[in-house]
Amino acid sequence: MGTEGFPKRARLTRRSEFLSLSRQGKKVYTSHFVVLSKANDKGENRLGITVSARVGNAVVRNRIKRLLREFFRHHSRELPAPRDIVIIARKEAGELSLDEVTKELKGAFTHQGSRQR
Repeated sequence: MGTEGFPKRARLTRRSEFLSLSRQGKKVYTSHFVVLSKANDKGENRLGITVSARVGNAVVRNRIKRLLREFFRHHSRELPAPRDIVIIARKEAGELSLDEVTKELKGAFTHQGSRQR
């Protein structure tokens, strides 16, 4: 595991951090996710995940969160750093595989200007 962990310092945990990103962060929309990001002064990428009850039951929501954390673990060094990132799952996200999540989110980070609002 070594460099691919998900330590507490790499997480967004406070409501104020999520709210700050929703107000000031850059938004990228994909088919199954909304990605908010903003530069930080922490020296590394930090991830926050939001999956509402509209997406599915607890099993489905927890599966999506596991997939998103796995994506972040494997690809955080490839993402623009240092940034705070919040990924909001949309309703159909529960049906995705890890490969589909990876492809969609990599596209969101490499084509940041394509579907912004």
